[in-house]
Amino acid sequence: MSVIVARYRSYASGLAHGIGVLLAVLGLTAILQGCDQQTSSGDGASAESNEATGDEPHQTTTGPGDAAETEVGAVVEDPATVALVMKTLTNPFFVEVERGARRAEEELGIELIVRTAAQETSIEQQISIVDELVHAEVDAIVIAPGDSIRLIPVLQQAHEAGVVVVNIDNRLDPDFMSEHGMSGVPFISVDNEHSAYQSARHIARNARLPAEAAIIEGIRDADNAQARLRGAERAFAEWPEIDVVARETANWMIDEGYEVMGAVMADHPNVSLVFAANDMMALGAIQYLREAELTNQVAVASYDALDEAIDAIQEGTLAATVDQQAAMQGYLGVEQAVRLMNGETVPAETMVDAYLVTRDTLDAMR
Repeated sequence: MSVIVARYRSYASGLAHGIGVLLAVLGLTAILQGCDQQTSSGDGASAESNEATGDEPHQTTTGPGDAAETEVGAVVEDPATVALVMKTLTNPFFVEVERGARRAEEELGIELIVRTAAQETSIEQQISIVDELVHAEVDAIVIAPGDSIRLIPVLQQAHEAGVVVVNIDNRLDPDFMSEHGMSGVPFISVDNEHSAYQSARHIARNARLPAEAAIIEGIRDADNAQARLRGAERAFAEWPEIDVVARETANWMIDEGYEVMGAVMADHPNVSLVFAANDMMALGAIQYLREAELTNQVAVASYDALDEAIDAIQEGTLAATVDQQAAMQGYLGVEQAVRLMNGETVPAETMVDAYLVTRDTLDAMR
């Protein structure tokens, strides 16, 4: 074995020496050729060489936000940065919004930053997020605001700093924006009042009359919560024998939906109709009704068409919900932000189609 190793080392040493000599000769030849080209070609040699060979010019690496300049003077711009600011990711609705925005990111070649607050009610945190994004010099902010008024001052600062702002899901208050001199913010959502009307009407028209009804509201300062309340009230008002005995907020949250449902049933044990302004609150209410063994006595309708709500419809504990195409809202928000950055015009308001989802519509889809 030692003889083989010795022979291998001798062979390797000789081979290395031969390769070293060969590389030295080749290197000297390359230097001489380079001198000849520089002497004969002048300043345009580098560009002509790249053009002739088809090789890509070398790109220098730059820090975030900088443009990369190539050796031939071309500029490669970094992708535009769009921030998607939502209320929370604890609600699966906003997971779907992000999914649509990610699809737009891939198709449009932008960089998407997703920021969310801890809860639906974390308005101050959402304000801080927007402020941070303005200082980070993002190009655009697509926002589903938790509050229709309190976000406007910081969004106005973003607007004044040249950041494109697009409003999705919950409408910013137009009058308050006007008072702050803020304009040109497109809005993308659904007709919340009409969709809530359809959902509540579905349980009203199938009710055994006379009946008592309860409405579980979202955050009361949010425009979409107010619109859904109006829609449900209008639906129940079509039947004079339906008495709305309770209107309580559960702030869009499942745990508060559970607590509110318990309090309503304690005060109004004859309630047989419940409209919840989103699925999360409805799922909390259904959990209470299940534990109290009241699911067969109370019909519940809601809004958002989460997977869990679809499951509840199939098992018979939820009568109706509304599919407001969350992913489409996320996609259109990013798309319109990019169009505005490119100097294009977009509609002041875009209403996405919403669909009532019931056991019948699910059966028809099979």
